[in-house]
Amino acid sequence: MDDYHRLRLVAAVQDGVITAEQCRAHGVSPQQVKTWCRDKRWRRLNRGVYLVDADLHAEPPRRSLIRAAVLSAGPNAVAVLSTAAELHGLAGLRTDSAIHLSLPVANARPRRMCEPDLRLHQFVLRPQDIMTIDGIPATTPTRTVADLMLTVDRYSAVCVLDSGLNRGILGPDDLPLIGELLFGRRGATKARGWLAEADGRADSPLETRIRLRCVDGEIPPDSLQFPVFDSDGGLIAICDLAWEGPRIVAEGDGIEAHDNPSAVFRDRVRQNALVNAGYHPLRFTWPDTMRAGYIPGVVREATVRIAARGTQPS
Repeated sequence: MDDYHRLRLVAAVQDGVITAEQCRAHGVSPQQVKTWCRDKRWRRLNRGVYLVDADLHAEPPRRSLIRAAVLSAGPNAVAVLSTAAELHGLAGLRTDSAIHLSLPVANARPRRMCEPDLRLHQFVLRPQDIMTIDGIPATTPTRTVADLMLTVDRYSAVCVLDSGLNRGILGPDDLPLIGELLFGRRGATKARGWLAEADGRADSPLETRIRLRCVDGEIPPDSLQFPVFDSDGGLIAICDLAWEGPRIVAEGDGIEAHDNPSAVFRDRVRQNALVNAGYHPLRFTWPDTMRAGYIPGVVREATVRIAARGTQPS
């Protein structure tokens, strides 16, 4: 097996990246590495870290960029904040292309890095605050969420909490631990209040945002993940939110789930079945959640309209 293919095997378990030190350990000279980079077979991501088979990617994979940043920053670097959340699979944050790393206070600034946008922090981390994810050091889910809650708005914070609970990344017993990690830090009082709003039944950040808009509009749903059955007892749908008295159900319309004709057809069949079962379906999108009064206003108007119909003489 030649040098190139030996190094490919090493990179294969490191998200496609390899270090200059690993190249030297396998007897590959810096000049050979420069040749592969010049031929665009490799790509230098950071000082001393390269993407192997770069010609197979239009852009470096995100996980490769994160691992390269950690490797280049040195053995004490730890992924934190949104980067740690990304590694854990927590949803609900705005897209952040930056890579967030923490270095011990005593460490000097790492060697200059090429790409991507790198944000360095100096968090005081205990050993129990750190774990590895596929070999990448990162803060634990509880520490990650606690740190994030001090830097994001309420909606984003509750979305992250809901995502962690729904995906099993966090458990109910982790919420008090997050509260303890917040204690004594700037913004902790406000952030700790958001813990009580977490609900792991939300399947997506969109559902969380719809729920919070309704709570803020003083018309909170009675149920989440509400099952609707037909007259024969067959399950028609499990709806995101429900107001059981007026028989209103609401669902979040994500782009991914409704971007093809077959999905649109299934939605129409499902909605007709809900109407025939005596329910009043409402649908909301992500842009709807950006308008503070819109969603609760629609729900309230539907509630009033349904109540008025019920009082009309037959």
